[in-house]
Amino acid sequence: MTTNNWNIDAVHSGVNFSVRHMVVSKVRGRFAKYSGAITMDDGDITRSVVDVTIEAASLDTGVPDRDTHLRSPDFFDVERFPTLRFRSKRIEKLDDARYRAIGDLSIRDVTREVSLDVEYGGRAKDPWGNERIGFVAKAALDRKDFGLGWNQLLEAGGVLLGDRVDVEIEVQAVKVAAVQAA
Repeated sequence: MTTNNWNIDAVHSGVNFSVRHMVVSKVRGRFAKYSGAITMDDGDITRSVVDVTIEAASLDTGVPDRDTHLRSPDFFDVERFPTLRFRSKRIEKLDDARYRAIGDLSIRDVTREVSLDVEYGGRAKDPWGNERIGFVAKAALDRKDFGLGWNQLLEAGGVLLGDRVDVEIEVQAVKVAAVQAA
């Protein structure tokens, strides 16, 4: 069994989301600051571990007033809960390039088991000799499951925000250099 440690390269990765707005369209956003590590078993990816921390205040939908509201106690309450965290518990192989990562996601003061559909993009060396791996992970979450229940009824019927949040995470990670024992 050969395991390698990889750090998520935030410059070449992204944590993005979308949610229905006023029933008829979607609002998109992202988290700009996050870090994480992957301990990957080269012989069996299902024995790997993923651990990611996201800074809640780095939320960005492109509209400052909306972002302020999303950071408030109505939603993420970033003063009390500054981070979101995902830590895998197990990984299931679906085929040669597709996996399911099941783990605990903590948002606010709620931790729930979630499942991410993951596509492994492979490995490559960058022009500076660093080894990189890539993944795309997707999930659909119910925001109410994590205490993000604020909403507003619309005059014409329906609600301002949908409950389902679609998440897409693009990950490029860089292999951590092995440390030689003295």
